[in-house]
Amino acid sequence: MAEAASQRHYRRGPLRDIWPSPARPLTHRAAGKADGQYGVSDSPDWRSIDWPLHTHQIEVNGRSMNYVDIGAGEKTVVFVHGLGGSWQNWLENLPRTSLSCRAIAVDLPGFGRSQMPADQISITGFASAVDRFCEALGLDSVILVGNSMGGFTAAEVAIRHPDRVSHLVLVDAAGISSAAVTRSRFGERFARQLMMRGQGNPEGAKKMLTRPGFTALGMGLVARYPTRLSKDFLAEQILTFGDEGFAPAFDAILAYDFRERLPEIDDPVLVVQGEDDILVPLGDAIEFCERIPDSELLLLPDTGHVPMFERPKVFNDALLAFIEAPLAANS
Repeated sequence: MAEAASQRHYRRGPLRDIWPSPARPLTHRAAGKADGQYGVSDSPDWRSIDWPLHTHQIEVNGRSMNYVDIGAGEKTVVFVHGLGGSWQNWLENLPRTSLSCRAIAVDLPGFGRSQMPADQISITGFASAVDRFCEALGLDSVILVGNSMGGFTAAEVAIRHPDRVSHLVLVDAAGISSAAVTRSRFGERFARQLMMRGQGNPEGAKKMLTRPGFTALGMGLVARYPTRLSKDFLAEQILTFGDEGFAPAFDAILAYDFRERLPEIDDPVLVVQGEDDILVPLGDAIEFCERIPDSELLLLPDTGHVPMFERPKVFNDALLAFIEAPLAANS
């Protein structure tokens, strides 16, 4: 068994443009190399929560948006999922966060149980939906946490609606390589082939969970060691496979470039990156830190695209420490 993965903090590392990522999917037999922290649930356990009790719908821009709302506190943390995801991507993070904050996770328009938007799906449209969602709930400034496309969206909220965000956490966020690959026909074609492998259907995904080899094949682009994640957790993640918003949202990711506007973000920013992310390379995280003035990078070794549920305790510790650190520094 390998030693437990350590955290590495970087500030202002050299810019690296490496896409596609050098990381590659592993076979299910490689799961034996994972350290003891990988895939272990944090406390409180998400299984102890009556989630239907905390699930609600609200009208935003004339459409219903689904969300989970748990806990209370002076601070509110809003979690935003990535492409093909839903609020369940944050099952391992909501309970711990709710001990000290109000914790909310939303289904973006076209995903989960949220309706498709009235207008064409776009990153700016997602950002507007998140801003209007917060307004509809009577929220002021929030801590915005986004993974992958959700990180792309969260950063766009910070740019276009700066008063809405007090802290920003970008978790293996899209928006860097995704803007560059469209310059190359090969790059765009490769990206489409890679990402469209993530679009399936719930019934086919359920069959995937019955055999370790299928699980590794089906989830290997996302998690470093998918067979080390519990089957009940993975079952929650595949509920929204095949959502109507997937294809137009993927097109929206490739169509939008906000890199020149990233220096406008003046909130404290924590960039979290799995060192072995296949979909978003390390160079993207470093470039976010190069372009955003008040930012720092937390790199998690032997981790893929979804650190929040590959290493829940490490992620939650870092998130809560980041939220509290500026207050301690200013006290």
